Amino acid sequence: MNVEVNRADALHGIAHGFLGRRGGVSTGDMAGLNVGLGSEDDPVAIATNRARAVEAVLPGSRLVTAYQVHSASCVTVLQPFDDNLRPHADALVTDRPGLLLGILTADCAPVLLADTEAGVVGAAHAGWKGALGGITDATVVAMEALGAQRDRIVAAVGPCIARTSYEVDEGFLDRFAAVDRANERFFTPARERHYRFDLEAYVVHRLGHAGVLRVEALGLDTYALPDRFYSYRRATHRGEPTYGRQISLIGLPS
Repeated sequence: MNVEVNRADALHGIAHGFLGRRGGVSTGDMAGLNVGLGSEDDPVAIATNRARAVEAVLPGSRLVTAYQVHSASCVTVLQPFDDNLRPHADALVTDRPGLLLGILTADCAPVLLADTEAGVVGAAHAGWKGALGGITDATVVAMEALGAQRDRIVAAVGPCIARTSYEVDEGFLDRFAAVDRANERFFTPARERHYRFDLEAYVVHRLGHAGVLRVEALGLDTYALPDRFYSYRRATHRGEPTYGRQISLIGLPS
């Protein structure tokens, strides 16, 4: 099976892709294109999957990823680094050709950004904590430092857990309402004292609020599409011992 690459119209002409689990060599609970270095998968399978991902999006480029910690920290990448030297961060930006920025997810929202005129790209991992903390804002600021202009930046939000699959408790809602009462619009009632949260819509909102004029949401629910995507929450609900991670990629050709 070939690697499935989901692309956004907003990023047309830019080397990018939101990958899922199709087209990999991992087996068992992580069957498919698992790229998670921290997963309990066979390291050889992970390396093979990561190589396949690179070839599917920007052949010959050097993949760089972060050690993601659900923060609002963004790192500017000026040269490749080894996997064991990954910075603790949740977003990467670069203006260097030949580098392929990668963000790993398993329900959180991957965000890919580009200013083609400036030749600057970015990738962000927006889980609820990072999204609320401002990871997308930090990415836009870091891109500006490389010469991008926020009104020229286009962005796409890839496969993530959808509102219908994302039930949270009242305390979760309160965290968002404490920052801005208007954030309550991203929640709909579920069972008593529980709500369903629209992570994708919230991330789109944060990008627009930061001045990104064109934002595309792919509308793909990681939880509801087990044959296409890994999902931490689905694995937890099913009592599976582990789960895989998919990757989203963007880069500038050499």
